[in-house]
Amino acid sequence: MKKSYLIILTAIAFFTIWACSTNPLTGRQSLSLVSNAQLFPQSFAQYNQVLKDNKVDKTSANAQMIDRVGQRIKYAAEKYYSQIGRGSDLKDYQWEFSLIQSDQLNAWCMPGGKVAFYTGILPVCKDDGGVAVVMGHEVAHALAGHSAEQVSNAMVAQGLMVGGNVAISNAQWRDTFNQLYPVGAGLTMLKYGRGMELDADEAGLYLMAMAGYNPMEAISFWERMNNATSGQQTPPEFLSTHPNPGNRIAQLKSIMPKAMEYYNQSPYKGK
Repeated sequence: MKKSYLIILTAIAFFTIWACSTNPLTGRQSLSLVSNAQLFPQSFAQYNQVLKDNKVDKTSANAQMIDRVGQRIKYAAEKYYSQIGRGSDLKDYQWEFSLIQSDQLNAWCMPGGKVAFYTGILPVCKDDGGVAVVMGHEVAHALAGHSAEQVSNAMVAQGLMVGGNVAISNAQWRDTFNQLYPVGAGLTMLKYGRGMELDADEAGLYLMAMAGYNPMEAISFWERMNNATSGQQTPPEFLSTHPNPGNRIAQLKSIMPKAMEYYNQSPYKGK
């Protein structure tokens, strides 16, 4: 039993080291046991289904704003990745920017560059600069492979669960392990989720700056978002997938000098 457990742990350790990827915008390392070739087809199919199941605004001024900002963020990302010799990372992306009519304060970007904004978040965004904050953040999630990271972390957690049950021969201790392990694993996954959010905040700030949007807009946006959701009950940070708003804004302020350097060098600045 113990030999089998060691084999499982060795395999997990090997794949964890071998399958690490680095976000070139932030330097954060993450686990990636699934490839774009595995994720993208399902992502594109899900996106198309979402568009079919919802009312999509294709012609309004707001829809044009979403596409306009999205195209600039896309260009900034492609230019940066090309400059650092990683242009091939984005070769299979199929960029698309859609505005969905819904009261949800939400936006997302699926693996492969499929972006959706909901009209409910536009009053918080207010203008192109606010949209750029959200667009940069969501695109950064996709570029960093956070969906692959979530799947990979879940696979490792499941492997450790199986390994623990193999290794623990005492029934009482095995039952205790099975009761406690999901709690610890769940808290760990939440911590990883907060790490991904902060990673997307940082990378998104740089992307919007590269695209010529003033990164200082991010502070104002998150303050407005905090006000818009202030009446909602939220769990303490350690039980949440998202960072505390104060911690989020503090990080943005700490990296603002670097973001301003990107902004001042952007050919889009002031346009």
